[in-house]
Amino acid sequence: MDQRLIELQKISPKIQKELVYATPHNFTGKAVYPPSARLFLVEETAQRLHLVQLALEKKGLGLKVYDGYRPLSVQKIFWEICPNPCYVADPKIGSRHNRGTAVDVTLVDMHGKELPMPSGYDDFSEKAHRTYLGCSEEEAKNRSLLEGAMWFEGFIPYPMEWWHFDDPNWEKYPILDIPF
Repeated sequence: MDQRLIELQKISPKIQKELVYATPHNFTGKAVYPPSARLFLVEETAQRLHLVQLALEKKGLGLKVYDGYRPLSVQKIFWEICPNPCYVADPKIGSRHNRGTAVDVTLVDMHGKELPMPSGYDDFSEKAHRTYLGCSEEEAKNRSLLEGAMWFEGFIPYPMEWWHFDDPNWEKYPILDIPF
């Protein structure tokens, strides 16, 4: 693995992970990561996410990460299946995931149970948008709590996906295509 990337669990072992792209339970309908895939981010992003986790723990909550670093070769697969720039970055431009500076996250309680959100992960509908108003009060509260915790540590929320956040310094990192 590239020296710029670090395994998140080494910095923040309490953050849960569920790499959905290592399973068929994602928008592609197939595993696009190997079963042995691990969760990598650039160290700056991982440190920032660790601070979010520590703050949430004080509230009896935590983070679960669905995706972090993603090889450019996988981005190309995603684009072939869903060439919609609202939800999938064009591999000609690259994704912030391809730089190791984007995370897809949700909130969990102290037992590791996911809190209700307005949509499931990888939902490419308006229910995933941060401005979606048709959700329950609890879902809106949880979405807002996640966004606030991430904002506080500098993460930039993506408007079309309640789960996606970018490190504010993403531009200083190169696009990578290093396999897991």
